[in-house]
Amino acid sequence: MMTEELVIMRDRQAVTTSLQVAENFGKDHKNVLQSIKNLAAENSATKNMFAEGTYVNRGKEYPMVYMNRDGFSLLAMGFTGKKALQFKLKYIDAFNRMEKQLQQQKPLTLPEQISLIAKGYENLSADVEDIKNRMGLPGNMALAFSKKRNAKIINVLGGKKSSAYQDKNVRAKTYRALFSSYRETFDQDRYNDLPMKDFDKAIDFVNNWYPPFELQQEIRRANAQLAIV
Repeated sequence: MMTEELVIMRDRQAVTTSLQVAENFGKDHKNVLQSIKNLAAENSATKNMFAEGTYVNRGKEYPMVYMNRDGFSLLAMGFTGKKALQFKLKYIDAFNRMEKQLQQQKPLTLPEQISLIAKGYENLSADVEDIKNRMGLPGNMALAFSKKRNAKIINVLGGKKSSAYQDKNVRAKTYRALFSSYRETFDQDRYNDLPMKDFDKAIDFVNNWYPPFELQQEIRRANAQLAIV
């Protein structure tokens, strides 16, 4: 299989395959298929992101999965390391190129598609650093970060049913404190403007963040009042 063939056009949509992902990210194909199966089991919203297909190897037919940009983003979110990041960026660039062709309503033949992606693959190495530094988070990454942030706020306030969480003032203060620390750490004025290269660091930041001492005391007081009642 040609590694340049990162993204192809199928049913007027830019897609890649589980086989291609497995090869480029150094994963066992059966593990990639299992990860997709797990995602589908966790959330029915993924059904529009993945489609079952097959490929032939030595005369035998095997299952594989086609995925659109959202499916790829969701699947690849958990892939970490410098090499994984570079492949993510190559896929995103390939999707961008293919989707631009779709928007211009100029259907390409398969050889033209492969040529286009191969050209992007060759040119991208020089641009990787620039793309990593200026790109904001793709939709799925932004959503994952938002969920992680909200879960952290709920946790430090003592749960959704806690008095501190129910107190809009305390809850807002906690969100502001988290954002203030985030802005200072990453020098960003919006969560979604974060460069992709910092996504894993941002998740670690949220996991390890706790409110400043005075706010911790206020949260404890708010929750203690509930206990007195």
